[in-house]
Amino acid sequence: MNKRTLAAVFLVVLHAAGSALAGHRGAHVQAVPQEIQELSLDTLGDPPKDPGNRWADDPRAAELGRRLFFDARLSSNGQVSCATCHDPGKQFQDGTPLGRGVGTTDRRTMPIAGSAYSPFLFWDGRKDSLWAQALGPLESAVEHGGTREQYAEVVVTNYREEYERVFGSLPNAKDRESVTQVFVNIGKAMAAYERGIRFTPSRFDTYVAKWRKNGKPPANILSADEVAGLDLFIGKANCTQCHNGPLLTNNEFHNTGVPKRAGLPDDRGRIAAVKSVQADEFNCRSRWSDAKPGQCSELEYLAPASPPLERAYKVPSLRNVAQRAPYMHAGQLSTLGDVVRHYNNAPAAPAGHSELKPLGLTGAEMRQIEAFLGTLSGGTSGK
Repeated sequence: MNKRTLAAVFLVVLHAAGSALAGHRGAHVQAVPQEIQELSLDTLGDPPKDPGNRWADDPRAAELGRRLFFDARLSSNGQVSCATCHDPGKQFQDGTPLGRGVGTTDRRTMPIAGSAYSPFLFWDGRKDSLWAQALGPLESAVEHGGTREQYAEVVVTNYREEYERVFGSLPNAKDRESVTQVFVNIGKAMAAYERGIRFTPSRFDTYVAKWRKNGKPPANILSADEVAGLDLFIGKANCTQCHNGPLLTNNEFHNTGVPKRAGLPDDRGRIAAVKSVQADEFNCRSRWSDAKPGQCSELEYLAPASPPLERAYKVPSLRNVAQRAPYMHAGQLSTLGDVVRHYNNAPAAPAGHSELKPLGLTGAEMRQIEAFLGTLSGGTSGK
């Protein structure tokens, strides 16, 4: 083989090697690990349909519900609206240890964002739909404190046209059944509005999106401590056992040894709410629900009350969690650091059996987890 031919062969081989190396580099793009990708908000689809509320996705119902949500006339003293405790400027919660309406409740106000994805509502899950949940506080003596008759009159006097565009003619009679029908529709309109209250992307979501786009973790979005905290969150600390998926909650109920709050009556959590939701006047199987037979599977297959549900409370979303102090179902823990230390120490439950086990995290590791939790702060849609 002469020198010219040898050189040509060398160039062909070199070009092939270069192509192979390029393909090799492409094959080793560092994809986002599944356990991190599934926490990203962009993996969240549309909320499940609500078979009990035929107007759940009706924009006219949502607009009526928005106006009712902010209307303080829906209270016994004319000073409390849904937005009193679910303040849009505070992530649709109130920042107080216990909710305050016309009186003071025994539990922390839960945020509304993302609640359309939850099969059971409230800290104990005593309601099985957003519309049923909306009705509870209206009749609570310490929240709105009013009556069905009062609320129906507010609609007749102030919202007749908007109501009738959605639900049809207001009933002329003022009997209990007619009044309850208007009351139920208030809840269904509010639920239509609340379904649109969503979390918006956080710095963590931007981190995952850029990682997915560029094939490697971006270097300028999360700090080293925040990245280390993420690693602990999905690894050693095992936070994703309960705080998983794009909303960072499994929507289930767990006893995590949360201490009692002094001065409050005994609170048994989920175990006391199972029978309550089954017997609820407004549950999915009730006469007021729009669901058809076979569409209430969550209620049909509801686990019976049993010892593991003693003092078990709903797992809240961790989105925007750094902006939502204090923490736990009655605001027992003041700071996010207190929460991380609680899970690390795994104290015994005041009743029932705590599911926690000591994590053995160092002080530095706990601070890193707290730093990561701060990256979950974004915002909420809905006004």
